[in-house]
Amino acid sequence: MDLCTSYASPLGEIILAGDGQALTGLWFAGQKYFPARPMERADDLALFGAARAWLDAYFAGTRPDPRSLPLAPAGSEFRQLVFSLLLAIPYGGTTTYGALAAQAARRMGQPSMSAQAVGGAVGHNPISVIIPCHRVLGSDGSLTGYAGGTDRKLWLLRHEGVQF
Repeated sequence: MDLCTSYASPLGEIILAGDGQALTGLWFAGQKYFPARPMERADDLALFGAARAWLDAYFAGTRPDPRSLPLAPAGSEFRQLVFSLLLAIPYGGTTTYGALAAQAARRMGQPSMSAQAVGGAVGHNPISVIIPCHRVLGSDGSLTGYAGGTDRKLWLLRHEGVQF
């Protein structure tokens, strides 16, 4: 059973989940793809203290390194690849689904890949904000979807200094 706690962010309540050793989830309360599985409250877990400190630093405008936290997002080998590509997008930077698809194809030794397949993996990122899926835009620079809501996506990007 996953352990969980909550965090009061400027964008509303965030639910953190972990297995005791690594962070397995970060969702805005009520967002799309929020897990239905039972979780046990563990507010004092050191892992959650570290995640709260990371979020405090992020929302204060510093650039904490996502790799400073033990992350264990669930997903297929393909999704794991996409999550690793998301972690490489720098703070304040953006990319497109098409660019991620091209990177994924190269890493997998394929001539091409569907941007929609990458979009599906990005959309199911279980550790949003820390694994920065909000930094992925449509090919025309549009916000497109975000499981936490496009209003939150826009806020996060502006918080990081992205100009539209």
